[in-house]
Amino acid sequence: MQRTEHPGRGDELQEILMPYFETTDGTRLAYEDYGTGRPVVFNASWTLNADMWERQIPYIAERGYRCIALDRRGHGRSERPSTGYDLDTTADDLAALFEHLDLRDAVLVGHSMGGAEAAHYLARHGEDRVAKVAFVSATLPFLMRTDDNPGGVPEEILIAGVDDLRRDRANWFTRQSQAFFATQLGNAISPAAIEATIQQTMSASPWATVKLMESLVRTDFRDGLRKITIPVLIIHGVADFSANIDLTARRTAELIPGRIYTEYPTAGHGLFLTHADELNDDLLEFIAG
Repeated sequence: MQRTEHPGRGDELQEILMPYFETTDGTRLAYEDYGTGRPVVFNASWTLNADMWERQIPYIAERGYRCIALDRRGHGRSERPSTGYDLDTTADDLAALFEHLDLRDAVLVGHSMGGAEAAHYLARHGEDRVAKVAFVSATLPFLMRTDDNPGGVPEEILIAGVDDLRRDRANWFTRQSQAFFATQLGNAISPAAIEATIQQTMSASPWATVKLMESLVRTDFRDGLRKITIPVLIIHGVADFSANIDLTARRTAELIPGRIYTEYPTAGHGLFLTHADELNDDLLEFIAG
């Protein structure tokens, strides 16, 4: 959504049409806010935005919770500055949202890179405002292979993927769309829904898309995960092509004692659509528990 100016009251009316807030560097970020009750903050995947939660937000809000979803910088309806496309800044942007709305006792839900940002937010800003966190298909704990992370992916392979993304972003997302939803396992998803998801990824800034991917693959979240003391839910698809479960969720679970850990045998990365009913029930049980 483009910012609409109205003489004398542009900011006031724009806040009604689409809520925005300013981060510490002055970037205006859009968010959505539905329902009342305990806040549940949904943090979207890399290149996706608040719209990705269309199956989750109504379900949770209609059951007595306040659902808030952010469009990160360079995504959706938020502004596209030239800087700030690193996990430190986006975690700080998430903190700015919490402060803007003075959210407390919240449940933080993050998908894919949104889950990594949620973990990084907790490591940088603490747990004072967050009571629980759910990592859904999260790209944690550390993707790149290093001497102390031999199970990671070699840097040259990760960088080759980024270079491929640079060359033909549209083809990169289109080529991976079937694997994203694990359609080979019979998961029900319409061609229209697949196309809508591709278009949503393409709405993100190309600059933000590449720079955030480069930051993600190099960021090590392990120390922060070990320090989490609030309840944690981990949900991941066994057939996740984008975030292999052995590289991500199963290793993350080892770092967090007492976490709730759930695998969906037929789910891919896009389980927020293909397994929406199951995910909604698991999230609601965790939020309400």
